[in-house]
Amino acid sequence: MLSDPPGTVCPVPEVPPTLSLLETAVHAVGGAERPGQVEMAEAVDHSIRTGEHLAVQAGTGTGKSLAYLVPSIRHAVAEEETVVVSTATIALQRQLVDRDLPRLAKALKKELGREPTFAILKGRRNYLCMHRVHNGAPDEPEDDALFDPFAVSKLGREVKRLHEWSSDTETGDRDELVPGVSEQAWRQVSVTARECLGVSKCPIGSDCFAERARAEAGKADVVVTNHAMLAIDALEGYQVLPDHDVVVIDEAHDLVDRVTSVATEELSGASVSVAARRCGRLIDQDIADRLAEAGDGLAMILEDMPSGRLDALPRALAGALAATRDAAHNCVSAMGSERKEDPDGATARKLALALLEEVHDCAVRVLEAFDEERDVVWVSGDFNQKAPSLRVAPLGVGGLLRERLFAKRTTVLTSATLTLGGAFDAMARQWGLPPSEKVRKIEGAATEKDIDGPKWTGLDVGSPFQHGTSGILYVARHLPQPGRDGLPPEYLDEIEGLVNAAGGRALGLFSSMRAAKAATEALRDRLDHPILCQGDDATGLLVKKFAEDERSCLFGTLSLWQGVDVPGPSLQLVIMDRIPFPRPDDPLASARQKAVNSRGGNGFLTVAATHAALLMAQGAGRLLRSMSDKGVVAVLDPRIATARYGGFIRASLPPFWTTYDPEVVRAALKRLDAARTK
Repeated sequence: MLSDPPGTVCPVPEVPPTLSLLETAVHAVGGAERPGQVEMAEAVDHSIRTGEHLAVQAGTGTGKSLAYLVPSIRHAVAEEETVVVSTATIALQRQLVDRDLPRLAKALKKELGREPTFAILKGRRNYLCMHRVHNGAPDEPEDDALFDPFAVSKLGREVKRLHEWSSDTETGDRDELVPGVSEQAWRQVSVTARECLGVSKCPIGSDCFAERARAEAGKADVVVTNHAMLAIDALEGYQVLPDHDVVVIDEAHDLVDRVTSVATEELSGASVSVAARRCGRLIDQDIADRLAEAGDGLAMILEDMPSGRLDALPRALAGALAATRDAAHNCVSAMGSERKEDPDGATARKLALALLEEVHDCAVRVLEAFDEERDVVWVSGDFNQKAPSLRVAPLGVGGLLRERLFAKRTTVLTSATLTLGGAFDAMARQWGLPPSEKVRKIEGAATEKDIDGPKWTGLDVGSPFQHGTSGILYVARHLPQPGRDGLPPEYLDEIEGLVNAAGGRALGLFSSMRAAKAATEALRDRLDHPILCQGDDATGLLVKKFAEDERSCLFGTLSLWQGVDVPGPSLQLVIMDRIPFPRPDDPLASARQKAVNSRGGNGFLTVAATHAALLMAQGAGRLLRSMSDKGVVAVLDPRIATARYGGFIRASLPPFWTTYDPEVVRAALKRLDAARTK
């Protein structure tokens, strides 16, 4: 074989255009060309090339994963850059890493000149820490474990199993441990980023699973992660993701809630006590005791306070927080600067510092919240909690996302539900993007008109489903408005009639667990079809049983509104009991609503109705999951037809044929049932 002359540079093969690669990919996976998929792939490619941000609504069945993965892979290979894909759910992460990306890598290898690489990256807490495994965890036992021999023995068995698994696993990834273990057991063998010694100081740093995962991600063309990791990378001031110039955010409807969760902190008397005990072994006991006393004082004050949002900081609470802040600061100072220690001593110090910093920083943040009006503070506590706690969360995350995400890299946001009220405005406002001339405005909703923000485009590529002929939206306009005293008897009668007409096959989406259980208990005696209720078993197992038994029904609440994918005859009826507005006493929602009103906007429409519309759009999306699916979405709450905001919510739902006639909808369900039983 002849070799190239010395000094010859082999030409890099030209990367084919995106649509050519998409055609190859679709053919390789046995699919068919879909107009929406092609339109989306072209838009993503344009966004990556121009740096203009893109929001794409792509209905179920569009094939949006390929539509953003193909141009992302093309860019990564052509420019030798990394693209980050962020998802909200583990299910989608697994689909991407276990199915979509392996098939794409093989399909595109020839045309790209090499096989594209990919990796998954999770938070450090998701990986085994081998230093913890070998040296044990200096965690304090949980209170119930002190008095419950069964709890201790169960915890011991789980930790023993984790130690045995640590010798077999190649990744240390918690999701690969089946069946799983309790959170308390996992804490014994894992660390947070703050608790980690660091690869250079840890005696087992070279074999660290988390560091190995980060190293793999650093070499990959596409890195799959979650919204929480994306938020930490953007907001926390330290890099956890590899350098990247493009990020694709799938399930973007969940982005704001996930970022808010990452940016939320909690402080309680118990957390202060644990921090005091941890550092008490390392510093003068008197200094640690002062922190413990401050924690006791904080706990006593919180015990006497009602749950709910704080519009002002009570003097007694301010004093307790200041005492906690100062005592935590003194403990940190007493620990001195970092010094050379044996690994066990370094671990104990790191764990203590992590807790002290959390206590101190949260106390400072709450004390400053009422001056700067950027955060919402509330007392959280109910009969299920041992003691109340103080929580603080950002009033909004749009400014953070605009500054830390959109200003630094090209961003593509996609989901099956992004246009609420028929426009992208509501979601764009939450993301901190300015109004777009290409996007129709929603009347009455607040918009950030003062934002001179980055350019972006909104695109709805539609859905391959024929909603008008495949589905019916039934609004029970004749029913009374829902009250606060549970499900009215008329609602139970309506559900019974609908389920009987459908022959089972019903997914009941309720606005509260209380309502779901009440409906289950009342209707199990009145229906011949089995009713599964969320909480009776693991949700995944219940969904599996529901899919396998065509005559069964599944009733539940929040996670079912977004997490059920059951194509075929097992699901032909989706029932929503009421418009899922946030609770009036929800601290964050009420504070955000108040802030919009103060700016002259419509807080109810901007916050509460937008929240409800997004959930209802997600819930309605459970009905059609394959091209052959048909069925009914039944909304029992008549306000969707009679209230002024009803039009906004209806415009957020798929364009089903609509009826208010119960006889018409029951007859349609009976025909569907008869067709399935032939």
